[in-house]
Formats: sequence, C-alpha cells, structure tokens
Amino acid sequence: MNQYFLHESSFIDENCEVGEGTKIWHFSHIMSGCKIGRNCNIGQNVVVSPGVVLGNNVKVQNNVSIYTGVICEDDVFLGPSMVFTNITNPRSAVIRRDQYEKTIVRRGATIGANATIVCGNNIGEFAFIGAGSVITKEVPAYALLVGNPAKQIGWMSEYGHRLHFNEENIAICSESKEKYLLENGNVRKLAS
Repeated sequence: MNQYFLHESSFIDENCEVGEGTKIWHFSHIMSGCKIGRNCNIGQNVVVSPGVVLGNNVKVQNNVSIYTGVICEDDVFLGPSMVFTNITNPRSAVIRRDQYEKTIVRRGATIGANATIVCGNNIGEFAFIGAGSVITKEVPAYALLVGNPAKQIGWMSEYGHRLHFNEENIAICSESKEKYLLENGNVRKLAS
C-alpha cells in the first residue's frame, strides 16, 4: 500500500521513489528514476523529468517543470509556473540529451512564481528568488534576488524576512530573533 497520495489523474512512471506523506495532485507526471522525499506537495500540472531528486518537505506549486539535472534539497519552495532549464544552447534539430547541466537548489531556498532558473546556476541555502526573476548566475546563501537578469538587492532570514545589518554587520530576524553575520560578502546564521 502506498504511503503517499496520488490523484487519479496523475501518473508515476516505473523506478520512482516517493516518500511517505507526499501528495501529488491533478494532472501531474512523475517520470522514471525520480526520487521524491517525505511530506512533499506536488501541485497541479507539474512535470518532474527523469532522474530529478526532491528532498523532504519540498513544495512544488502548480504548473512547474522540473527538468533532468535538477536537485532540490529539503524544505525548498518552488512557486507557481516557475521553470528550470537544463541545456544552455537548445536547438530543436540538435540532440543534446547527454549534455544536461546540473542545478542544485540548496536547503530552504524559495523560488517565486514565474521565475526562470538558467541551468548550471546553483541556488544557495535559504536564498529567495523574487517572482518573475531570471537567474543567470550562482546565488549565494540567504541572498534576495529580483529582476531580469536577477540582481541581488539584499539578504533574507531562514524565516523569509528581510535582514537589515547594523554597523557591526549583525542582523536580527524580526520574527525568529535569530542573529546573522555578514562577513566577506556572505551571510551565516550565528549560534543562539
């Protein structure tokens, strides 16, 4: 007996792993060789291509395409209609299936609605990609990026709040009260 929910209009191909508590909603297709963790939510009209890996508690909103080469770690949020690519120079008449590029979305990252992630550009832990943004370069942990092409405009906490650093390069999340340090252009959470 399955330990996950699969809507009757959706399909899971052979050789897939789907974790306990995961829900796969209307008109979605999970293709061969995928690994989907526990307690994920796969929205309506989602395509998960062969070999994709989703960690635990990944939320995939409606109309998302996750192509071969993508790995999403635990607690990732993929907003409605966002898309990944997996070839940087696609041509219909040229077969490049052996040239798929890898993209890793690190733990806790959020990618907003209608954003595009150009393949080969990894997204750092707890990064936040604004709606409609186009990612064309690596994204640091905790970074807030918006626009086309996306530019970094700040930093975000693990709770999804904007961080404001003082003269000592310390920021305190308004909701969680966790402390963060900005050092050498990178942010890290400080021990409590």
